[in-house]
Amino acid sequence: MASTPRPSTDRSRPRVGLCSVTFRALPPEKVVEAAAAAGLESIEWGSDVHVPASDTRTARRVGTLTRRAGLTVASYGSYLGFPWARGKAEEVRDVVAGAVALEAPRIRAWAGPVGSGGATSEQRAGIVAAGRTLVDAAAAEGVGVSFEFHDGTLTDTAASALRFLDELDRPGAGTYWQPRVGAPDEDALADLDALAGRVTAVHAFSWTADYARHRLGTRRRFWEAAVRRAVARPAVTDLLIEFLPGDDPELLGPEAADLIGWRDAALRDGA
Repeated sequence: MASTPRPSTDRSRPRVGLCSVTFRALPPEKVVEAAAAAGLESIEWGSDVHVPASDTRTARRVGTLTRRAGLTVASYGSYLGFPWARGKAEEVRDVVAGAVALEAPRIRAWAGPVGSGGATSEQRAGIVAAGRTLVDAAAAEGVGVSFEFHDGTLTDTAASALRFLDELDRPGAGTYWQPRVGAPDEDALADLDALAGRVTAVHAFSWTADYARHRLGTRRRFWEAAVRRAVARPAVTDLLIEFLPGDDPELLGPEAADLIGWRDAALRDGA
């Protein structure tokens, strides 16, 4: 069983980093180069393109590239979902092996793909059981697991995410947080408050209800408030930029500068 996340004494935390899915069209070398040039500190590597779960050789190479650039592997962004609740144990083995090869401290997984409002009791029980399988397999290798806070999953609201984690009954398992698309700022911040110490990482992006992408600065007050909350929670290890308008690499530098600035201001203020 995974251990409960312990507070960090490193007051530069949480790190400001990048989700590699932001630049799916770029090879890993270019993603690392862009992150380092932007002054970022960590990368969550996705299993969909850059680090396939069944390819441990690539995982080792990408992990080494990351560390040689002075960056930390924040997590392994897997896309495990409800299909692995149907006996596909090899998918769990592959993801855990990929995380170990990458030297990722945490796997991000999905508690779906059915939303909490429409899940049958059988579906919910299956997803919970599969979640336990993953968490236990990862814990055996010293790797944590957190679940995406996302629509179409059992962690689509704060209340349902907390219920899922309670049903999972694995103290070290956590959740990510990101603003629900279309939710008013105060509701999104209330989600973060409700999830409290269960949040291990934040996905940072600014989308409107129609899924149009905007710069983080268009919601500056919101993100300043969210970052202050994240800094005050010792279990949060990373603030990860996810998606940019037009997938434009030229925007990464200024977006990183904003997020780092808000993090540093929160640290100076004692959050």
